[in-house]
Amino acid sequence: MKFSRLLLLFGIAVGAVGCGTNSPTPSPVGWAETAPTPTRGPTGRPPISRTIAPADLGARIAAAAEAQVGVTTIYDAQYVKLAYPNGDVPIERGVCTDVIVRAFRTIGVDLQARVHEDMRKNFSAYPKDWGLTAPDPSIDHRRVQNLTTYFERMGKRIKAMEADEDFKPGDVVAWRLSGWMQHIGIVALDRAPGADRYYMIHNIGAGTQKEDMLRSYTILGHYRW
Repeated sequence: MKFSRLLLLFGIAVGAVGCGTNSPTPSPVGWAETAPTPTRGPTGRPPISRTIAPADLGARIAAAAEAQVGVTTIYDAQYVKLAYPNGDVPIERGVCTDVIVRAFRTIGVDLQARVHEDMRKNFSAYPKDWGLTAPDPSIDHRRVQNLTTYFERMGKRIKAMEADEDFKPGDVVAWRLSGWMQHIGIVALDRAPGADRYYMIHNIGAGTQKEDMLRSYTILGHYRW
């Protein structure tokens, strides 16, 4: 009963901001709730010190995502009016999409601006969930289906998804949770012990976590910058 109640509350929250699509109750505002989170892997350990070549964008994205573990500790899906460009909510809080946006900014890619500009010019190409009639730079990049649509439009989709070794550090993965809910995360730099698959870095309800959960949900999309 407790698990079901938490999952329901999570569904209400993600329907407004980050991790969801086809929300049954379109609204610009969400509520901060906590969802059950997998407890598999080294969440809570400090990031491993590594030397990363500037040209290795995937490793830089993965490292930037891992640096959010223990820093972003709150899942908060409330709508916030953001600065533009490079707007963000306080670093200690956010949703699954914020993990992606923050990591990509470390390689000079501001997904807030890129998604907004593409939606502004090609609004019909994006999903019309939440009843939106025009782009909103405070929220568009914080919704899973908008990020995946943008990656698709930029030719970033990787068709290979069957084998664990198809996924490389810094890749973006989108999942279906249940019903209309979707989720998104980044492939980490290191593999789970005894496995070919890498850890994932994501925020599904308890802040940014690093966990062995690539196959925990149905994979909908695989993207590489």
